[in-house]
Amino acid sequence: MLFSELRLIEPILKAVESEGYQKPTPIQEKAIPNILKLKDLLGCAQTGTGKTAAFAIPMLQILHMRHLKTNKKAIKALVLTPTRELAIQIQDSFNAYGKNLPIKNLVIFGGVGQQPQVDALRKGVDILVATPGRLLDLMNQGHVSLSDIEIFVLDEADRMLDMGFIHDVKRIVGKLPAIRQTLFFSATMPTEIEKLANTILKNPVTVEVTPVSSTAETITQSVYFVDKPDKRKLLRHLLDELKIDHTLVFTRTKHGADRIARDLAKDGIKSAAIHGDKSQGARQRALNEFKERKLRVLVATDIAARGIDIDDLTYVFNYDLPNIPETYVHRIGRTGRAGANGTAISFVDAEENEYLLDIHKLIKRTIPIVEDHPYPLSWKSMLASKEVQRKPQKDSKGNAASNKKKVYKGGGNRRK
Repeated sequence: MLFSELRLIEPILKAVESEGYQKPTPIQEKAIPNILKLKDLLGCAQTGTGKTAAFAIPMLQILHMRHLKTNKKAIKALVLTPTRELAIQIQDSFNAYGKNLPIKNLVIFGGVGQQPQVDALRKGVDILVATPGRLLDLMNQGHVSLSDIEIFVLDEADRMLDMGFIHDVKRIVGKLPAIRQTLFFSATMPTEIEKLANTILKNPVTVEVTPVSSTAETITQSVYFVDKPDKRKLLRHLLDELKIDHTLVFTRTKHGADRIARDLAKDGIKSAAIHGDKSQGARQRALNEFKERKLRVLVATDIAARGIDIDDLTYVFNYDLPNIPETYVHRIGRTGRAGANGTAISFVDAEENEYLLDIHKLIKRTIPIVEDHPYPLSWKSMLASKEVQRKPQKDSKGNAASNKKKVYKGGGNRRK
């Protein structure tokens, strides 16, 4: 199916085509026709499946056709999303798909001064994209009214739960008109999220998309087995050896992101960290500097990295291997975009082997291991882990080296 077969109006179709889109993704193909029929929708899909376009495109068409001859300034649609980065990404999508339409959108989030947002609201907004905290603040101050909302989108519902926003979401939903169209998206459906969906959806169409499980063929993947304390030295070594001048490094924790950025800075490498504890100004500044190549390395946690889209990013590092295999696919998908070549390098210590096995199972392939590097996993670390197969390291002449250090092969069984 092509986008031209989805009965989109010409201004939107032209905008979509100018973005280089020809064929809708599975969730777009299933969701767009049902949303255009004004049905409530329950979408089970992860970030990276194209779900933003799946709701943004039909929303723009519905609002445009419904309000062709009206100039009412009331907010007609609300998109609620958990993070600032996702909110910005969603606004960018509305701007792209609606660039040929007279529909105004605004994004609001915390961590920055509210006055510019209040001023923009006073001028009139058709679509509001918001994070829960800032939206409630402006509602309580009387700057935002939801009484005219016709379409409500709850994005990343399970992440709302994980981040402790679920009660804020319920308070916001309580202020919405009873008669409305609701679009509900979640990657997983834990019990509390399922209960929430049942309370706010009316006879919804359910659209499920198989979680992302494959990696682009244009991405070269590799694994380096290394002791945790040696990861910093290995990263520094590879940045120089491979002459990498622009890369995104993923870490599991906020503290780890800060530490890596500080260590790189001490080595004279321009870098910055972004994570949930950073102010919005600091995060946006770091992201802009990285996009402008003023920073050589950007270190990010997974939550902060949502919404990051960098052109011509050829290298991605997994400094810490993610404990959710789908996250690995999303991470390395930041490179090798639009058919370009990319390289994804993962550091794995003895305790992370279980995560690697889960990734291999998901992507249905074994990631090649690079054994020839200066910081191989130590013999002591291998003995401490029951999941390893060991192979003696060879010296430069091809002779077996001392048993003090071995090269980690990444096989073996999981923990019991």
